[in-house]
Amino acid sequence: MLLKVDSTSTQSIHDQLAGQLRHAIAVGDLNPGEKLAPAHQLAASLDVNVHTLLRAFKTLRSEGLLEVRRGRGTTVTADAPQQAQFVARARELVAEARHAGLTNHEIRQTVEAQL
Repeated sequence: MLLKVDSTSTQSIHDQLAGQLRHAIAVGDLNPGEKLAPAHQLAASLDVNVHTLLRAFKTLRSEGLLEVRRGRGTTVTADAPQQAQFVARARELVAEARHAGLTNHEIRQTVEAQL
């Protein structure tokens, strides 16, 4: 798996990294139980601040894709492939809803009405 940072992109670096990791999980480049390189090592290889990378990890942890354990490293969760696909579809739907002019509140109401 090769991560890249596009310094000319309008997307933040942590969002770029989270998106690339999310995609790698969804397509099977990163498998459940697989351990990622240590954050300091990965950040250095990408020439980014370690806190930027950790912010991407935190995002993916909140989505249920990564498990971060201090001293033990970061691993892909067992349910990560399905979660990653769901998150990707949800992001597409939110973008489509915003493009249609819906507010965040209206999007939340619509989703909650389906529960």
